[in-house]
Amino acid sequence: MTVMGVTQILIYLAALVALAKPLGAYMARVYEGSPLWLEKAFGPIERLIYRLSGIDPRAEMAWRTYAAAMLLFNLAGMAVLYLLLRMQGRLPLNPQHMGAMRPDTAFNIAASFSTNTNWQNYSGEASLSYLTQMAGLTVHNFLSAATGMAILAALIRGLKRRLCATVGNFWFDLVRGTLYILLPLSLAFALFLVSQGVVQTFRPYARAALVEGGQPQTIALGPAASQIAIKQLGTNGGGFFNANSAHPFENPTPLSNFFEVLAILVISAALCHTLGEMVGDARQGWALLAAMMIVFVGLLAVCLWAEQAGNPRLAALGVDPRALEAEGGDPLWTQAGGNMEGKETRFGIANSVLWATATTAASNGSVNSMHDSYTPLGGLIPMLMMQLGEVIFGGVGSGLYGMLLFVIVTVFLAGLMVGRTPEYLGKKIGAYEMKMASLGILVPALLVLGGTALGVMNASALAGRANPGAHGLSEILYAFSSMANNNGSAFAGLDANRPFYNLLGGMAMLIGRYWVAIPTLAIAGSLARKRTVPQGPGTLPTHGPLFVCLLIAVVLIVGALTFLPALALGPIVEQLRMMGG
Repeated sequence: MTVMGVTQILIYLAALVALAKPLGAYMARVYEGSPLWLEKAFGPIERLIYRLSGIDPRAEMAWRTYAAAMLLFNLAGMAVLYLLLRMQGRLPLNPQHMGAMRPDTAFNIAASFSTNTNWQNYSGEASLSYLTQMAGLTVHNFLSAATGMAILAALIRGLKRRLCATVGNFWFDLVRGTLYILLPLSLAFALFLVSQGVVQTFRPYARAALVEGGQPQTIALGPAASQIAIKQLGTNGGGFFNANSAHPFENPTPLSNFFEVLAILVISAALCHTLGEMVGDARQGWALLAAMMIVFVGLLAVCLWAEQAGNPRLAALGVDPRALEAEGGDPLWTQAGGNMEGKETRFGIANSVLWATATTAASNGSVNSMHDSYTPLGGLIPMLMMQLGEVIFGGVGSGLYGMLLFVIVTVFLAGLMVGRTPEYLGKKIGAYEMKMASLGILVPALLVLGGTALGVMNASALAGRANPGAHGLSEILYAFSSMANNNGSAFAGLDANRPFYNLLGGMAMLIGRYWVAIPTLAIAGSLARKRTVPQGPGTLPTHGPLFVCLLIAVVLIVGALTFLPALALGPIVEQLRMMGG
């Protein structure tokens, strides 16, 4: 473990916390409808959208109406994307003449990008036209992220309002989240990425002659920077190129790497402060951010240690990187020792591990290294991050409302301990809220374990493994952990572009997204109708260290009880075998 690597991680964490307050306060103003300086530029566009769509942004919705609008909008978007994928061979902006996607692959992609999962079972530069990348994938990167933030805004209003039958207006939240948060940040970030060398062009793929002769090499190009910006900021993760952010055209420099990995978590972290601002108690947001940071840093440290320790089997063969370094080996490979398999030497272990942990803490799924090549314990950490429910930062909006479901469970358990009706932000938590929170927490876990069980019993699914035994199980378990929790990353050793994974995985992504979103909106509607009760001597403060520790314990215990048996058969037993156990 190098001093430089640890320093880079500390700078990253400091930048993340520093940006949370100003960005979080700004986003609170967006969803509260307060005046914004960006209204001079985007206000006319916002009003035009309302007018053309026949929307009254002041018309409030009950939670059922809000949920119906959200579902219909997402279903329509999914259908349009499916048709675009099936017809791309006949559409313009297709200089490489990409053909239509297979029906099962098109269904999987449409489900993936409409749910903010962005699971990729295809090679972007070899499968998709420029039009599909822009009008299909990039547009859904904006809209799926804005949908998650809109649902969070509705839940926060439910916590704040008293004796109210409405939770806001979905169209208002969707439009403002897109125009005033995602679009300006993405424009600025895309320009920065272009300055670093990320490609943004409509030219056909280039052909380069090789120095040693032979057939010229095709170099994939395209309008990548505009998609990379929102894929990071919106916790989408779908790369323009198959290698994602390990590709030099997506992530060319150390500076682009730092800001791309920072973009993964910055909105999710800032939304914690948005919560505090909107409910009138900033301490509540900081408590949730503290819980997320503690778990994130702890698991990041374990992953970094595992990768830096390397593979003892290599040492036994006399090819340990640190031994090679002592003998004057290649400094790019040996500069830090440890497991460099599947990692870019220009990023090293620390930046690769930071990205892997951040991308699975959020529902981002982008990569700058190959998770399948991590040590068993190192690969367990990204998998566990997803299995905790994507609540350690999580997707923009979806991560925080997922964490708030755990908050409801935590205050309920604390209330049972002291024999008092549980409360959160002055709202009593009853049986209805607990049932909805339990559904939101347990359904994704059922999808992960059920999908994995079906995968190990299906011949086609098993044929997609690159490895037998424990690691092969890990590949399938990782895939369903990613799809059901709307992450999108994968162990690269699994060939998932098969009807089994496309169809079952697509259903897992849809259920995993909306079976959490709808109970969340139901909770918002229920809490909005309740009156606020004053705090008393028995009220559990939800902004202090005790509550933070209780919340962390609930998140980890639920994750451990649910997934430890499966992990024991996969990465844990593989780690023991690697160590000679």
